[in-house]
Amino acid sequence: MDILLILKTVLLGIVEGITEWLPISSTGHLILADEFIKLNMSDAFMEMFDVVIQLGAIMAVVVLYFHKLNPFSPRKSTIEKKDTMILWVKVIIAVFPAAVIGLLFDDWMHDKFYNPIVVAATLIIYGVLYIVIENHNERNHVRGMNRLSGLTYQMALVIGVFQVLSLIPGTSRSGATILGGILIGCSRTVAAEFSFFLGIPVMFGASLLKIVKFGFHFTGTELTVLLVGMIVSFVVSVLAIKFLLQYIKNHDFKAFGVYRIVLGILVVAYFFVLR
Repeated sequence: MDILLILKTVLLGIVEGITEWLPISSTGHLILADEFIKLNMSDAFMEMFDVVIQLGAIMAVVVLYFHKLNPFSPRKSTIEKKDTMILWVKVIIAVFPAAVIGLLFDDWMHDKFYNPIVVAATLIIYGVLYIVIENHNERNHVRGMNRLSGLTYQMALVIGVFQVLSLIPGTSRSGATILGGILIGCSRTVAAEFSFFLGIPVMFGASLLKIVKFGFHFTGTELTVLLVGMIVSFVVSVLAIKFLLQYIKNHDFKAFGVYRIVLGILVVAYFFVLR
C-alpha cells in the first residue's frame, strides 16, 4: 500500500471531520482539497468517496448522543422514551424535503453545482448572512428557545427546507440548518444539536445512494482508502462536535462568517486569477 496515498487520505479525513460539523461546508472543502491533495483515483470513486467518508463523521454523533437518541434505553422513563420517539418523528419530517430533492436531482446538481465558482459564491453569501443575522440578534437582544423539546413539528419542517439549500456545495448542511433554526427562534445550542441529529438519516441515505451507484466492487486499495478516511473523520468529528458545543456557549457565529468570506475570496483568487 502506498504510504503517501494513506497520508493524503488521512488529511482528507481530517478536513471532513472538522468541516462537517462546523458551519463552513465539508463538501466545499473536500472539493477544494481535491485540487491540492490528489488521490489519483477514478472520478467515479472520488464522487462516491467525498460523500461516503461522511459516514465516519455521522458515527461520531451516534456515539456521543446514543443515550439521548435511543428510545429504548432502559435508563429512560416512559415519558422520556415517548419524547425521544417524538424527536425522531421531527427528524424524519425535517429530512423529507432534502431527501426528495436529493433523489430527484442528485446527478443534475452534481454536474451543475460542483465547481469552484459555486463553492466560492455560497461560502461568501452564507458568511455574510451569518454576520447580518448575528448582528440583528445582538442589537435586538434575541434569546432563542433553549429546549430541544420545544421544537414543534412545523419548526422541524422549516429547518428541513433550509437543509435543501445544503445540496449546493459550499453552503454547509450544518450551516444551513443551524441558520434556519436560529431564524425561526431556536438558540444556537438547540439549532446545532437538531442539525447533528438531522445528519444521521441524511448522510446514511446519501452514502447508500452513492455506494449503490458506484457498485459494491471495490479494489483492495479503494476499500482501504475509504475505511481510513471514515475512521479519521470519526475521531476528528468527535473533537469538532465537542468544540462547537463548547464554543457556542459563549460565542456567536460571526467568526465562521468571516472565515467563509475570506475562504471564498481565496477560492476566487486561486481558481480565476492565480491558476
